[in-house]
Amino acid sequence: MNHNRSTLNCHRWLTICLTFWWVWAGVPISTTWGQTVRRPNVLLICVDDLRPELKCFGKDYIHSPHIDRLASEGVSFVRHYVQAPTCGASRYTLLTGQYGGSGNDALFRRAKRMRDQPNKVRPSLPEWFRQHQYTTVSVGKVSHHPGGRGGVHWDQDDQIEMPGAWDRHLCPSGAWQHPRGLMHGLANGEIRINSAKMDVFQSVDGPDSIYPDGLTIAEATKQMEILSNDGKPFFLAVGIIRPHLPLGAPAQYLKHYVDIDLPPIPHPDKPNGKTTWHPSSEFRQYRLGGRDPNSDGEFADQVRRHYAACVSYADAQVGRLVEKLNELQQADNTIIIVWGDHGWHLGEHAIWGKHALYEESLRSPLIIRSPARNQAGATTQAIVETVDLFPTLCELAGLPVPDFVDGVSLNPILNDPTIAWDRPAISYSNAKTIRTDQYRLIEHTDGFVELYDHWTPEGETLNVAQRNSEVVAELSKQLNDRLQRRDGRK
Repeated sequence: MNHNRSTLNCHRWLTICLTFWWVWAGVPISTTWGQTVRRPNVLLICVDDLRPELKCFGKDYIHSPHIDRLASEGVSFVRHYVQAPTCGASRYTLLTGQYGGSGNDALFRRAKRMRDQPNKVRPSLPEWFRQHQYTTVSVGKVSHHPGGRGGVHWDQDDQIEMPGAWDRHLCPSGAWQHPRGLMHGLANGEIRINSAKMDVFQSVDGPDSIYPDGLTIAEATKQMEILSNDGKPFFLAVGIIRPHLPLGAPAQYLKHYVDIDLPPIPHPDKPNGKTTWHPSSEFRQYRLGGRDPNSDGEFADQVRRHYAACVSYADAQVGRLVEKLNELQQADNTIIIVWGDHGWHLGEHAIWGKHALYEESLRSPLIIRSPARNQAGATTQAIVETVDLFPTLCELAGLPVPDFVDGVSLNPILNDPTIAWDRPAISYSNAKTIRTDQYRLIEHTDGFVELYDHWTPEGETLNVAQRNSEVVAELSKQLNDRLQRRDGRK
């Protein structure tokens, strides 16, 4: 009897060990108790041009109940910085875990390197998960081109933005005809042909499906049903286009903002001296009716209200995804990430858009909700980067963290949001910058330096580089040391 009990205990212990080993290896198994053990799913939600304009990030006038609910179940990173203030380069970092992307064609250039030197290009984030028995699917704008293809209309199967990454990469275009039409589309299939004849903002009555993101989410929820039944863990990435220009959303979302008083725009003046300021060319290519938001306060508020409406529209799409996840009983075994690909200026520094190296261009929302939910509702002040998401997701899913990633896992913060965290964030475009708790240093290609002290009321309006030479030297060294790996991959 004792011998039998001992044998049974040994078998149980061996089963437990094998269970953990198989979970580590990414293979679903059934235990002797009839339970199925498998890795957690991943739902990665990428939102275009989304600054931290959410109620859960302190913007009380914003109506964002669905993302707010996710924040109450996860950890909010209120000082998350992207590597580049532009869509393509920022998504390059997200999807490769490496510094080094520049321009909206960064992933296409990587694809060319894969063809020319296949053994020298490391796996992307979805490819890494795919190699570890995940089914990987993207819907909408995840890489720079919605659907992940090139060609005139971004729909050519022989021009793939991320070879080997996705089992399926989808972009239903409906009345917008093709992904390029979808990307800059307004209501009911209007495509940007001549941007000077297209309104910069719009609000039309109708359901969510009259604007492009409605189609993306419908396809994403369909894919979620398929994935939840195929017996494998899934990595589903969904790209929401709004609030990207032009600012179009169904009228029901603008109603939240019609009668509210908007807060004043902080530091709204064009900066003096040399900076990365730009004249908002992307914004000004659209039809503005001869009005300038920098000198016309009423027009500025109209733009801000329509941006807010687009945020609420995007929030509703997030809600539809989470609702479907709950309906399929997958929520308790799914890591959910809400990530903004960069910030956006709403008049700060007299900029309407992104592309600068100011705080408003580089800071974006990041929320991570893991199945454990052990720090639900927590907010962290730690400075983190987009490049950190690759190793973080690997650790959360129990996958090995590859040695080629440039970021660090954020799991220590997820376990203790108050943990001491001293790792600056770096970004780059036509110059390069490093952000510490106190300072932002911007280093131009000709050696000119901007230094801003965030512990003073002036913040990023007063260049204090000349009187802080030691700080400049130290931050410049940190910045360039971190970028050595990036430069080696060009």
